[in-house]
Amino acid sequence: MEISFKGKKVLVGGASRGIGRSIALVFAGAGADVAICARGPEGVRAVEAELRRHGTKVFGMACDLGDESQVTGFVNDAAKALGGIDVLVNNASGMGMKDDESGWAASVNIDLLGTARATRAAVPFLEQSKGSIINISSISGLMAVPRTLPYAAIKAALINYTMGQGLALAPKQIRVNAIAPGSTTFPGGVWEGRKISDPELYQRRLEGIPWGRFGSPEDIAKVALFLASDLAGWVTGQTIVVDGGQSLA
Repeated sequence: MEISFKGKKVLVGGASRGIGRSIALVFAGAGADVAICARGPEGVRAVEAELRRHGTKVFGMACDLGDESQVTGFVNDAAKALGGIDVLVNNASGMGMKDDESGWAASVNIDLLGTARATRAAVPFLEQSKGSIINISSISGLMAVPRTLPYAAIKAALINYTMGQGLALAPKQIRVNAIAPGSTTFPGGVWEGRKISDPELYQRRLEGIPWGRFGSPEDIAKVALFLASDLAGWVTGQTIVVDGGQSLA
């Protein structure tokens, strides 16, 4: 069964690489017009070029999701360029790992507040389209992870935020769901780096995934496509774990 997004307008934050890039490409491949943002303009331009190969409308913009005015500007400019918004995907992460002020500030400002900023800006457009929001959390938000306290705690907050917004926006018929990926590897990603900097940890993590491999960004992107589609039309406030059984092991 093919899922078509022809004529739909999709915004993806943090889309210059990894999961965000794959989500943008999967939606474009399904026929959607796609707007992307990321902090670095070079990464935005590179993904824009990939998206244009699908022949749909593309809009890209450098944007710091830690800055409310930039986030609002991106959402409004993207909606104008595409002609509305049907799907918002909040993907960016500050990757706050250390239990210090900088680690907490990065996770709170990007993972949580960045999501809230984009959601507030997009809701008026999504109300018109009866659209969908997808937040990218993590299985770290579902368990105790002492090695990355800020990251895990804020990903847990994002799961709760998804439930609350799912309930709050249901009367407007805007669906809000989250995806909690397991350990996912891609060029420039955390686990690609750990393979070199800490091969022992990398191997332990790999052996702890029942499916026998790390996740790929495409694994997450396909679930995002489903959650935003009419096939999930009565699903809201939920977090879907996509981890090859990692959180069960």
